[in-house]
Amino acid sequence: MQGMSLRPDDAAAPRGVRGELLLLGVAVALFSLNLRPALVAVGPLAPQLRDDTGLSAASTSLLTTLPLVCFGLFATVAPRLGRRVGLERALLIALALLVGGIALRVVSPVVALFAGSAVAGAGIAIANVLLPGVVKRDFADRTGPMMAVYSVGLNGGAALAAGLTVPLQDALGLSWRGALALWAVAALATAALWLPRALGAAPAPVAASAHARGVWRSRVAWAVALFMGLQSLEFYAMSAWLPTLLQDDGTSASTAGLLVALMSVASIGASLVVPVLAARSRRQRGLTAFAAGCFAIGLVGLLVAPSDGALAWVLVLGLGQGTGISLALTLFVLRSRTPEGAGELSGMAQTVGYLIAAGGPLGAGALHDLSGGWTLPLVALLVLLVAMVPAGWRAGADRMLEDPSPAEP
Repeated sequence: MQGMSLRPDDAAAPRGVRGELLLLGVAVALFSLNLRPALVAVGPLAPQLRDDTGLSAASTSLLTTLPLVCFGLFATVAPRLGRRVGLERALLIALALLVGGIALRVVSPVVALFAGSAVAGAGIAIANVLLPGVVKRDFADRTGPMMAVYSVGLNGGAALAAGLTVPLQDALGLSWRGALALWAVAALATAALWLPRALGAAPAPVAASAHARGVWRSRVAWAVALFMGLQSLEFYAMSAWLPTLLQDDGTSASTAGLLVALMSVASIGASLVVPVLAARSRRQRGLTAFAAGCFAIGLVGLLVAPSDGALAWVLVLGLGQGTGISLALTLFVLRSRTPEGAGELSGMAQTVGYLIAAGGPLGAGALHDLSGGWTLPLVALLVLLVAMVPAGWRAGADRMLEDPSPAEP
């Protein structure tokens, strides 16, 4: 049903339309579940990976940084691909790249590990950008709940990868490469569900609107992009290095993985509520401040008592992460008037945002190598929150991408 806006609250809609809408909602949920494990699974396995390959902390962080760079680089390609072949077929291409990238990491040369991470990152980038456009197009009257489903899927996938990677590795007797490859199974299942829809959908290319073409000159877009980037930097730095930080402080590998999983579980709770609250309000400034505050409390806690208070700190960090990412994704829809505008804003904000975020894991790893500890990386993350607050304040203002830029308040 390419190009058709389905209305889930219309009781008079034909049963077949409601059934297709439900199936599409399930597909969006499954898609989102697949968009984080390829990155997050590296964290719990990082000590094994470093011991086996001899990579430094900074080099290991490239396995998380490379996909983030690809998120940024391919985010600009995704809207054009969607316009050329249609959203459904572009998303199938995204899944194929994700599966191929995960499979490539099984190959033994270390260079294949990095190449596979880059290919998987390209696939995730395309899906990251285009899925909000699907929500804007087909769930126009249920934006908040569907963005909650999408955000919960992202955080749920991260939680599963953080909590289950090492236990599944132990139970199945796998190497760290085999443990990373396990996450291709879920992506293949999603591709099987999506394939009939992609093959049956007419390409129906859509031209970018005139307003969307000016997205790079929009103050609204830049505010959303900076908020997206800075909250993502905090998230990916923690996802990449929190398991190692806890293990360096005496926590076992399995417990560290479970604590990071709990962080993702806490973020799921926030993701259930935040998009709905955001969609009900014309301004979202309070939510951006809440996200920054949670990050600050969690980081200070890790500085003061990493292991003793680990449970409290990961839960607070999870609330900040869930609020930050779900709000950033929802802003793509709330700050635009059309599906095309949502796609262009999503592409621009994720290009800028993920290139900023790529500095998180790499910078934290480099600062750890430089200082020999985790105090300097945590202080640097706290300092970056100073920039996140004003960016969120502007992104949460009642302005639209397509509107003329007003004078600053």
